[in-house]
This record gives sequence, C-alpha cells and structure tokens, in this order.
Amino acid sequence: MTITDEHTLTTAAYGYGDLASLMGRMTGDEKHGPAATSTLDVLWVLYDRVLRVSPQRRDDRDRDRFLLSKGHGPMAYYAVLAARGFLPVEWLTGFGSYDSPLGHHPDRTLVPGAEIGSGSLGHGLPIAVGTALGLRAQGLDGPAVWVLIGDAELDEGSNHEAIAFAGPAGLERLHTVVVDNSSASHARPGGIAARFEAAGWSAHTVDGRDHEALHAAFTAPHPGRPHVVVARVEPKYA
Repeated sequence: MTITDEHTLTTAAYGYGDLASLMGRMTGDEKHGPAATSTLDVLWVLYDRVLRVSPQRRDDRDRDRFLLSKGHGPMAYYAVLAARGFLPVEWLTGFGSYDSPLGHHPDRTLVPGAEIGSGSLGHGLPIAVGTALGLRAQGLDGPAVWVLIGDAELDEGSNHEAIAFAGPAGLERLHTVVVDNSSASHARPGGIAARFEAAGWSAHTVDGRDHEALHAAFTAPHPGRPHVVVARVEPKYA
C-alpha cells in the first residue's frame, strides 16, 4: 500500500452535503463567516479529490502539505477536517471557547492535520515557498505543497517577494489557491492571475463554486513551474 492509494482507501463519514450542518455547530461573535464560507468548496475539492494526506498519514514524510494562510476564518477548514476524520465532530461545538483546541486562528499544535498556525495576512505563501524548497533539498519530489490565500493577502509585500522568487526557482511542486471574494484594497492590473504569470507561474482562473472546474484546474499539468488557481466567489460585501 502506498500513499497514492489514499483516496481509494479512506472513506469519509460525511460528504459535501453535510458541511453546512457541521459549520452550523460553530457559533460565536468572531466567526468571520464570509471568510470561512468563501473557502468551503475549494477546501472540499482539495481534501476529497486532490491532497494525498489522511488522518492515518499525518506524519508521513511523503504526504502532501496543505497550508491554510487564510486562517482568520477557519470554520470551513475545521468542518472539512472533521468530515474527513482528522478531528472529532464533537469538537466543533466548542469552537472558540477557552478550552477548545479549535481557536479563531488554527494552531498546528492543537488541530490534527494543520501544518501551520495561521491568520496573520501574508505569511502562508512565503512559508509554502520555504516548505517546497526544503522538500526539494531533501530529495523529496513526490509531495505537493498547497497553500490557500485570500485576495486581500496580495496587498502584503511578503507575498510579492514569494511570487517573484518561486517562478524563477522552478518550484514545480508548489501550488497556490487564491480565493477571490473582491476584498483586496488594491486591484491587480490585468487580474490576479496576470501577476503570477508575469513571474513565471502557470495560472488558471475558475468559478470557485464549480467543483469540476476546480478539480480540473488543480490537476492541470505545469511542468517546471509553480501553479496558481484563482477561485472567484461572490463578493464579500455584496
């Protein structure tokens, strides 16, 4: 049995149709609801059909790495992790409480399956670049590195440095998903994808609610280049 068999060996107790009720278990004033719901379909397609990681192989050195940079709205992330068996569904009802491991920002030491602690804008993509470099230095060319960022994070200079470095470095195992809910303060001339393409990335822009389009974009070949998928969803303040 190899890690590539995971999606045929692991059966989720919950499906996509259960995610709304799972998210409904999490209450409180600091939910960042729009930030969470904007990522729901992206997260589901990744964990259900793309990522080579499972609860049983969280520490496998050949696993894919998923980094949630948009950690200030983690409800959808927690719901998907629970649906895929990484954490008990019962934990969801305690979301954000004093003694709950599920904080308003994910903590990698408390949340099974979380690769990084996140929430501060602009950190995830630079960490993903470093992770991809580290894996390459170890000769591990199998694991893919995925990072999910929000369009507003592209206002942060640290992301522009990471984008500019990753293309010329040929980080083929690096994948970025930008969930675009029109919340950025500074528009990108030519669109978000154009910024990545100018730095040597492969880029696709799709409907962030269309599971088949997301899957096709996630699995599109991009030899020798890092890959970005811009997932457009409804505007945050519509």
